[in-house]
Amino acid sequence: MQNRLIALHRRFSRWPGGRWLFSRLVCLKAPYFASISPLVERLEPGRCEATLRHRRRVSNHIDTVHAIALCNLAELSGGLVTDASLPPSMRWIPKGMQVEYLKKAVGTMRAVATPAQPVVGADQGYALPVDVVVSDAAGDPVFRARISMWLSPRPMGAPNP
Repeated sequence: MQNRLIALHRRFSRWPGGRWLFSRLVCLKAPYFASISPLVERLEPGRCEATLRHRRRVSNHIDTVHAIALCNLAELSGGLVTDASLPPSMRWIPKGMQVEYLKKAVGTMRAVATPAQPVVGADQGYALPVDVVVSDAAGDPVFRARISMWLSPRPMGAPNP
């Protein structure tokens, strides 16, 4: 059975402006992410790629992409890859994030999120590390994050959003 989130992304991606529309729908579901106006470029089990454009509203006082905007991009892409990789019987929530700022973040940022281990169904909760690397337009890493996702069984009868 195909994940509903992936099916929605694939359907929207076929249309002109579809990735933009999909990204807006994600921001409607989780409104805080709208603050960075992300674009979900690719979504499949085990991989999510999302970008954010460098513009004034995500800049800091030295005109680089703000550290928290990078954290938001990492959490968005990490959450989407987790959701896209989960069996329907599981749910997730982020529990923590470790970050490294590697160099000044200037220009369009591209986040690539991948689980550090295979996502499996389980009858009890477990921690899943998700690695996110954010690179600049030249492909140089500017930021790295490891997000600890807590995966647990969905309660019986709970809806699968």
